[in-house]
Amino acid sequence: MDIPPSPPKIFSRKRRVAARLRMQSMADTGSGVATVARELAEDVVDRLGFLREDFESALVLGDRTGALARHLEEGGTHAISADPAPLPGVRVIDEEAPLPGGPFSLIVSLGLLDTVNDLPGALVLIRRALKPGGLMIASFGAAGSLSGLRAAMLQADGERPAPRIHPQVDVRAAGQLLTRLGFADPVVDGWGFDVDFESFDQIVGDLRAQGLNNVLANSGPHLSRKAVHTARTQFEARREADGLIRERFEFVTLTGRNPAPRF
Repeated sequence: MDIPPSPPKIFSRKRRVAARLRMQSMADTGSGVATVARELAEDVVDRLGFLREDFESALVLGDRTGALARHLEEGGTHAISADPAPLPGVRVIDEEAPLPGGPFSLIVSLGLLDTVNDLPGALVLIRRALKPGGLMIASFGAAGSLSGLRAAMLQADGERPAPRIHPQVDVRAAGQLLTRLGFADPVVDGWGFDVDFESFDQIVGDLRAQGLNNVLANSGPHLSRKAVHTARTQFEARREADGLIRERFEFVTLTGRNPAPRF
């Protein structure tokens, strides 16, 4: 029997964990930013409100706000929080290994699956950790995010662009993936929001504070001083009449169930 090839190592787990630890350190010192984390958690709370479904147990992955676990606990759900990094008050997990502690009625993953090397494998592991009929909700960055910053970085690199911004998942491809992996009742939708920035340096700092900086295994060479100046100039050339630079964050949310047995 042929052995399926291992997925390419696009992302560095070590750099990924370091980014999330830095994110927590900045939050602890009051210099953190949690715009994306808040939006992801609030979106799932809204989705659960529409479902009006009771969950006995839940695994919440990647929610740095803690808001989702608190919401679930207030509704009578036993919720376990986990993260790839050893953050305070959470279990450490590896999304590309079997998830411990299940099976769960609900598994929510926030802002993590866009930086795993094996997205199909991670989704299969989530499905296997669900009870029959259990629900998965996974939200992460999608294609179309940070278009202005991407364009500025490409301009800065010139004729030899380096890997600096993560590859992103297309919403349509994500929907096909859920069906192929055997999820029941698959639903995929894209959504997003705009954020205003005052400068190039602010968006770079905010991304680092939110653990959204480059965690590629091959991150490319450091930008020269001249290249940084070019990127800053190109990004800030998009400044609008109010003096701010508007950037778009796009997300995809995957919803599906572990199929219940039919008798």
